[in-house]
Amino acid sequence: MKIVLQKVNKAYVDVHNKVVGEIADGFCLFVGITHEDTEADADKLLEKILKLRLFSDGTSDSFMEKNIVEVEGALLVVSNFTLYGDAKKGTRPSFTAASRPEHAEPLYDYFVQKCIDTGMHVETGTFGKHMDVTLVNDGPITLLLES
Repeated sequence: MKIVLQKVNKAYVDVHNKVVGEIADGFCLFVGITHEDTEADADKLLEKILKLRLFSDGTSDSFMEKNIVEVEGALLVVSNFTLYGDAKKGTRPSFTAASRPEHAEPLYDYFVQKCIDTGMHVETGTFGKHMDVTLVNDGPITLLLES
């Protein structure tokens, strides 16, 4: 499982000119799932995400002191199979490492539910749809997390 985490001031997902998910001050999580990924992988990554200290405590000399739970931030979770794209050969990426929807969607749904279970404000994109994602990256802070 791969997650690209971007700390954002605001972010939203649009599907067919309709906003389906929108947050302010939190993380936009692009989630990619491969064939071997399990619920344990999702649990491990969520635990890491919740503990990452990427927020200021509000003082002028503070940098990366608090985690998303402490600042009551939000999560925007967006499925993204292209995280497993391989562009080593040719000009058209291969996506054979990305899990098929019948495996990926239930695991994505599990991850989203675990996020919701934390009590945080959680929004999502729409699995398997073409989405326009707009965000303001804060920092910029962008991390690649892998299980």
